[in-house]
Amino acid sequence: MLSAQHRAIVKATVPLLETGGEALTTHFYRLMLAEYPEVRPLFNQAHQASGDQPRALANSVLAYARHIDDLTPLKGLVGRIVNKHVGLHIQPEHYPIVGTCLLRAIREVLGPEVATDEVIAAWGAAYQQLASLLIDAEEQYYAAQESAPGGWRGTRDFRVARKERESAEITSFYLVPVDGGPLRDYQPGQYIGLKILIDGAEYRRNYSLSAAPNGVEYRISVKRQPNGIVSNHLHDRVREGDVLALYPPAGNFTLQESDKPLVLISGGVGITPTLAMLQAALHSSRPIHFIHCARNHAVHAFRDYIEKTIVQFPQLKRFYCYDQHSDAAPKPDAVGYLSKERLAQWLPRERDIDVYFLGPKPFMRNVKQYLKELAVPESQARYEFFGPAEAL
Repeated sequence: MLSAQHRAIVKATVPLLETGGEALTTHFYRLMLAEYPEVRPLFNQAHQASGDQPRALANSVLAYARHIDDLTPLKGLVGRIVNKHVGLHIQPEHYPIVGTCLLRAIREVLGPEVATDEVIAAWGAAYQQLASLLIDAEEQYYAAQESAPGGWRGTRDFRVARKERESAEITSFYLVPVDGGPLRDYQPGQYIGLKILIDGAEYRRNYSLSAAPNGVEYRISVKRQPNGIVSNHLHDRVREGDVLALYPPAGNFTLQESDKPLVLISGGVGITPTLAMLQAALHSSRPIHFIHCARNHAVHAFRDYIEKTIVQFPQLKRFYCYDQHSDAAPKPDAVGYLSKERLAQWLPRERDIDVYFLGPKPFMRNVKQYLKELAVPESQARYEFFGPAEAL
């Protein structure tokens, strides 16, 4: 039970978390991944190496400590975390492992003089409150996934019906259920969870569903990462006819019902969920501005599809921006990084619009700042991360 004294102690640790939270969470992950191999499949080693995972957890722990008296402001963060956990099929038995390692990391990083028995007891109670909240929310999500038409719990086998190259880096996989049963619907913008064995080791990943639901198949479009164990395996070793184990669709970065002009802004592989959103929105009469940024034409996926689509749907306008351009390649609308001035030209004149954007973090931070300076209300600009849940 989290007492008033526990809350006071947790809040008193906020200054320590502000200065040393990332060192604490880095040590936490090092402990947990070394001593509990059963949780290793749940974590992307690339996010560990880059510091993204420890940084995201440090920010989340800090936010939790700041709002320990009232968690209402954390509703959005909790929702993203729950969806990420569901996509990877996190289970209640994983939480005691996390709690044990977190308390140990607090003790070892802060030292016994700071991390006294009272501090450890307070954080133990605080963690238990948070764990119970997440476990309950995730169980509700799992139950809803299972009870939905065509739904399931845990993994379900899907066959790779087709494999198509979309660019120099991105390949699409068309997936149909092996059991021939009905296919669970999903919201444009959601992702699917993948569980895969590679050379005897288990990995789990989330991949955006890159086409609107059609009741027949799922499509994921995967970017080959330079040191990506799973992405390289999918590109090089998975063939048409192979079977993959999938968790049900999840994610709260979804296209909302609206009649406002729609703006979809993506950078790199961030184009994948915006394609599903675009396909769904084309059946409405709302104006759509599709803005995509890529390093160059060779890595620009789905350009041919977009070019064919704008011929069929006059409400769609598209704009491309490449970092570099060769005269031998089809021209983009602009060369260089996306700037506020270019974005202002490509947005609808009115600012009462719905905007969805995602891509590399520096790109997203710039877009978020540009939209604010261009008087687009923050409540109408939605974004998502490929990676650990956190806030811009």
